[in-house]
Amino acid sequence: MKKLLYAIALFLLASACNTKPASKPYSWDDDLHQRLLTDFCMTEAQVKDYIRKYIPDVTDEQMRQWETSKALECMILDGEKRYFRNAGPNLFRVDTACYDIKIAKEGTALGGSEKVNMENLPEIIAAVKKEGKSIVAPKRMRVTYTLTVDTNAVPAGKLIRCWLPFPRADQARQQDVKFISASESEYTFSPKDSRHSTLYMEKRAVKGEPTVFTETFEYTSNGEWFNLKAEDVLPYDTTSALYKEYTAEREKHIIFSPRLRELAAKLTAGETNPYLKAKRIFRWVNDNFPWASAREYSTIENIPEYVLDNRHGDCGQVSLLFITLCRISGIPAHFQSGFMMHPHAWNLHDWAEVYFEGVGWVPADQSFGIPTFARNADEENFFLGGIDSWRMIVNTDFGMPLVPEKKYPRSETVDFQRGEVEWEGGNLYFPKWDYHMDINYLNY
Repeated sequence: MKKLLYAIALFLLASACNTKPASKPYSWDDDLHQRLLTDFCMTEAQVKDYIRKYIPDVTDEQMRQWETSKALECMILDGEKRYFRNAGPNLFRVDTACYDIKIAKEGTALGGSEKVNMENLPEIIAAVKKEGKSIVAPKRMRVTYTLTVDTNAVPAGKLIRCWLPFPRADQARQQDVKFISASESEYTFSPKDSRHSTLYMEKRAVKGEPTVFTETFEYTSNGEWFNLKAEDVLPYDTTSALYKEYTAEREKHIIFSPRLRELAAKLTAGETNPYLKAKRIFRWVNDNFPWASAREYSTIENIPEYVLDNRHGDCGQVSLLFITLCRISGIPAHFQSGFMMHPHAWNLHDWAEVYFEGVGWVPADQSFGIPTFARNADEENFFLGGIDSWRMIVNTDFGMPLVPEKKYPRSETVDFQRGEVEWEGGNLYFPKWDYHMDINYLNY
């Protein structure tokens, strides 16, 4: 009897040891924690090594001062101080004294997109004045977009779902969109009224091989410029559906907090003309928030408040601040994004559109702001009411559902540009895949 009981006990113990634990249910808190660990991946020693390139005798006291001013972004995670992956480079963009040190050593130079725009902006301005229309200077492009999921990121045989960005066909300055091919024989385009324009495909993972999704398309991007004058802007019809929708709050990055209400009132005090109000807001954001590399938006609770707190922002962050301040001030505005497609300088990019009664929707690129190369008033004010020819518009809003619906939270819960990938086991976050564009400029 004892032998039998002993055998049964051994059997039960073996069964318990061989039983796989139940998979842990998805938790956004756990997901967010991992995203923060990905973004805040630098040690103090690593950040100091970067800073020493410009400040060889950097001290601990200086480090603490920069952390207090939030010029040096860090966070306590798992009981350890961790620094943002681009904390070092950002310090020399955000802190005025550090910026001056870096410039003294390396000098300044125009970026790739600025060099292209030095030629493109005068081309657009001259064409608008000559032709008497706002959409001019077309550039046609053929694009192959590739998203590659890492080898063995998903178990062999499991289905991977993929959403790729696709140029919108409902925008006046983006014309003749032509789909050419996709890597999979079956694919689905999002509906025309979807705020995020996508091409959806599925593919099963193969052991020992990366999973690759590609699409090829052509489209024509135009420059646009409205040469705005205050007297051309009429009073709003505040009862219209457009006005009500685009002057309203939107969870969770267009929130009319007391702080932002007070700021908007201060910036627009004494002014009634919507264009001149927007111009004040645009210039103030331009003058006070230098560009800096950004954390993933999904890790930020309220982006405009984050910009104010940290005194810097990338293109989408300053755009959302501009949009929020405009809406509080009674100026309809919305988010727009996709890519800047400048030759040798393509990248993710976000901007805005503002509605002026009597004129219509006009582009506003807060991040490009007031160009340092501006040679006259038209170029200086160009990006409030104008946009260059080198764009791909994918989104007309932020944080909206994908079609078909995604099961797990997106890697980028606010914007949609790089693409999204998931399988039955969860979302595939950015470190597990990469993306690339090959662009053939057909008339440049």
